Amino acid sequence: MIDGTQTKNLIRLPDERGFFEELIRMSDPIFSEGFGQLSRSSMVTGVVKAWHVHKTQIDWWYIVTGTIKVALYDYRSASTTYKELNEYTLGDGGQDIILKIPAGVAHGLKVITGPAELVYVTSGIYSKDEEGRIPYDDDLIGYDWVRGVTITNKNIT
Repeated sequence: MIDGTQTKNLIRLPDERGFFEELIRMSDPIFSEGFGQLSRSSMVTGVVKAWHVHKTQIDWWYIVTGTIKVALYDYRSASTTYKELNEYTLGDGGQDIILKIPAGVAHGLKVITGPAELVYVTSGIYSKDEEGRIPYDDDLIGYDWVRGVTITNKNIT
């Protein structure tokens, strides 16, 4: 896992009315950097949003509905995990987690099943000086956003 990246497994408490699920509380070790802004993004199937990178801001992502594939690339040359790539599938067809994305880690997503609703907290308020962009087809990262979700075949005879 890329240094500084964390996940928080969520506990869903269902009953006949639906369910309750706590996402983040200020006392969570994963949330020690604190709150700056809460935002929501709604996206349709096939949308790719990549690559974003922040100088100092930390993001915490949660998929309310839909399924997305997230890719993280450690862009920090001084990091022990420099140039490491991690992938996650989040939402209805993936993990039910909070994903913490450290500053300096390039991140992007592809909507596998939409509409997808991403709710995310940032450690600071929006600033165009903080927001960095890297082309989706950046040669250094070399990530293929067209490729589908990895399928693992087990016990096939």
